[in-house]
Amino acid sequence: MTHPRIARRSLLAGAAALGATPALGQAKPYAGQTLNGAAFQSTFFEYLRGYFPEFEERTGARVNFNTQAFPVYNQRTDLELSTRGSALDVVNVTFIYSGRWIGAGWLTNLSDFVADRNRTPADWDAADFVSGAQSAMTNAQGQTFGFAWEAGAMLLAASRADILDRANQPMPTTFDALLAACDAVQGRESMTAFVADRLHHWNWIPYLMGMGGQVFRDPPGNLTPMLGTPEAIRAAQWYADLLSKFAPSGGLSFSDDQAMRAQMSGRSMFRTQAITWLVPLAKHEESTVKSTVRYALMPAGPQGNYPGSNSHGLGIPAGSRRKELAWEFIQWALSKDMLNRIVRTHGYPSVCRRSVITGEAFKTALTLNGQDVASLYLQVLELGGRSGYMKYRTVPVFPQVGDTINRGIDRIATRQQGAEAAMRQTQQDAVQVLTRAGVRLDGG
Repeated sequence: MTHPRIARRSLLAGAAALGATPALGQAKPYAGQTLNGAAFQSTFFEYLRGYFPEFEERTGARVNFNTQAFPVYNQRTDLELSTRGSALDVVNVTFIYSGRWIGAGWLTNLSDFVADRNRTPADWDAADFVSGAQSAMTNAQGQTFGFAWEAGAMLLAASRADILDRANQPMPTTFDALLAACDAVQGRESMTAFVADRLHHWNWIPYLMGMGGQVFRDPPGNLTPMLGTPEAIRAAQWYADLLSKFAPSGGLSFSDDQAMRAQMSGRSMFRTQAITWLVPLAKHEESTVKSTVRYALMPAGPQGNYPGSNSHGLGIPAGSRRKELAWEFIQWALSKDMLNRIVRTHGYPSVCRRSVITGEAFKTALTLNGQDVASLYLQVLELGGRSGYMKYRTVPVFPQVGDTINRGIDRIATRQQGAEAAMRQTQQDAVQVLTRAGVRLDGG
């Protein structure tokens, strides 16, 4: 592989970002080696790929980094990790699989690397990663198995705040206010009041928790499902009504991208979703609502505010034969310098280092239509880190339970079943899934 000439200034900046590396002119420590990495498709890795030549120039290693669609990546990586194979050296630690991969011992303990000053300089500053983003990357003993590159902080976005203003509706701060605002704007200028994608086990849970419900009794210790409780039934009916009454025709089958484009085109008003899907309303070249979009924290329910907060990290498979090189790559990719460069150059909105989030470059990138969205983003990450309410999503069996939730909400929203019958069936389905997985449940 050939690379463009790298300026000495860039090399020195990269050396500072990487940490303990040889001085210029010395032998390259990993010459002739190939680092094999994999992740799901994301703009972050597309941006990072543009800087790979710098890492290769400095270390002498070649970077072979592949990305696949989200479900394909997770399926392939789960299989590779489960066999303790050596084909991959750096992997994305996917949020909903983190509990499974860490708990099974399929990832390398990075705390040992961080504590070793011969491998990691103090100014790399592992403590700089926001606790809410890092919580999914640790085990019960507090050991770290990944460092977060993306956090999906859930916010509320209104695409046409001008219509809200004419309807005398502020940005909703409660569930009741959200319903009132939806009623006030539904049908105005041919607009639907709400839109969501079909991943109900992400979108619905904050409403469930806001009404006092929960997915499991006490995760990660007690995984008895709580999906047939009165609180869960009430929350499911409420959310299904929101979808059936205010979402676009066909909206129950919308993908992330379809829901985003419904807002970008001004065809739908409100969406509660991770920031990655809301920033394009203000920045995407095809957006027609750049001058009217407005952001806020997700509305709170009668029992509190529980916006979704997930994160994905970079980790090292236990079977990797190039762990030292893999750690060098992670340090470089997630250094303060590199993340600040990606924010300044590309406006990437989902970094997880506090120093970057509170810095001027990030604040500038996330000042959207005159609003300080960076501060909203940090509030959500800190909220999830303090209370740990997102633990439900990192238990190894959540993906299977999440599928039962998707089906249950679909049945209610399409009026195939009433809420009580649908959620009691969802509870039974979840119990069966957990029992097959060998999970001990209350009363079992």
